[in-house]
Amino acid sequence: MVLYAGFVAVKITKKPKGSYHHPDLEQALVDAAIRTIGKRSVESLTLRDIGTQLGVSRTAIYRHFEDKSALLARVALEGFRMFRLTLQAALDEARERGVEPIEEMGVAYLGFAMANESHYKTMFGDVFEAHDCYPDLNEEGGAAFEVLLNTVKEEQQAGRIAATQDPLRLAHVLWAAVHGIALLGMSGRLTGTSGSGATLEELSRLHSQIVLTGLRTQRRRRS
Repeated sequence: MVLYAGFVAVKITKKPKGSYHHPDLEQALVDAAIRTIGKRSVESLTLRDIGTQLGVSRTAIYRHFEDKSALLARVALEGFRMFRLTLQAALDEARERGVEPIEEMGVAYLGFAMANESHYKTMFGDVFEAHDCYPDLNEEGGAAFEVLLNTVKEEQQAGRIAATQDPLRLAHVLWAAVHGIALLGMSGRLTGTSGSGATLEELSRLHSQIVLTGLRTQRRRRS
């Protein structure tokens, strides 16, 4: 369409359908995926749906993510980075306050999971066609676990817990237990079923205290 303003011709053109431009489309796609997972599930997410939400074509999406698995891997990567920082912050604060670091990290773990369910379900769900195709994701996930593993090793070296157990196996047990509390908490199966009225944080602390009490008992017996 051409309009005339005085002697100056001004040409007005419409953007073709699907040409919507977002200043940071990659992050917008990740955010839309997080919202979709939160409202529905990881499995229900499709690139077509994400494109419809943002008003962009599938071609635009493919410039950033080659398929659904790549988008989910990006969500998980973001999640593991936040997760690692959360655990590290809990550890640093525990060291500063002189309280039990493993217990505080367990509480922080649970708090992260409940506050970031979409990330968490993607991080630990079986949603990737080929997990090894995403080295950055594997590296970040490993770094998050290393925060716990290194803490277990430090506590053993300091003599605060028994060194009778392999630190890797012990870290796996601690992780698995809190992971279970998180998943059951998300599903609502730990709310109002036992009549104890215990919060998820209290259950996490109770688990840590039981494990650590047992490890300290082993240390005393060994010495």
